[in-house]
Amino acid sequence: MIYPIRLYGDPVLRQKARPVEDVHQTVQVPGFEAVSLKTLAENMLETMYQASGVGLAAPQIGLPIRMFVAAEYADDEEEGDEDRPPRSTVLREMVMINPRLEFLSKKKDVSYQEGCLSIPGIYEEGVARYLEARVRYLDLEGNEQVMEAEDYLARVWQHETDHLNGKFFLDHLPTEVTDSHRKALAEMQRRAKAYLRELREAEAAKGAR
Repeated sequence: MIYPIRLYGDPVLRQKARPVEDVHQTVQVPGFEAVSLKTLAENMLETMYQASGVGLAAPQIGLPIRMFVAAEYADDEEEGDEDRPPRSTVLREMVMINPRLEFLSKKKDVSYQEGCLSIPGIYEEGVARYLEARVRYLDLEGNEQVMEAEDYLARVWQHETDHLNGKFFLDHLPTEVTDSHRKALAEMQRRAKAYLRELREAEAAKGAR
């Protein structure tokens, strides 16, 4: 199952996501049938791969819960375009529920170019991210797990955790950076509003039957 990815301008992307109280609960992405968290994670990973992403947070599919998925890829540029890592190079997949980040060093890096599946086509350098991070989270069985990472993967965790707190990577940059993309962002806002209107109309039609 591939979910539509919510775009810049969608209010759900500015909400602070709520914790998952029970990993055995069912959840419902607006416009779709309710599923288990395990099925949701599988669908989120499929959606992420379809969009050539490295991470995807639940709010990006319209579900404001504290959960994200991510993939670690092999560093092998010969196997494909480095901007669109092929799924065949995935080393491991991650599903993190109620993640809590800790930073293992005060050092930050600003050299990576960041993008976002909810802000397609816009990439910027200069986002300061901690170089080393530890994340504590629940897995799909409800067990607490701990992982550590540095450099790019640590950046991915920070980017996805931002989504759980209603933030975009552009928020870490000077306002003139966002202003420089005003036209593109306005178009995303228009598309976001149109999709929400479609959802409301579909729900109203369903209720009228």
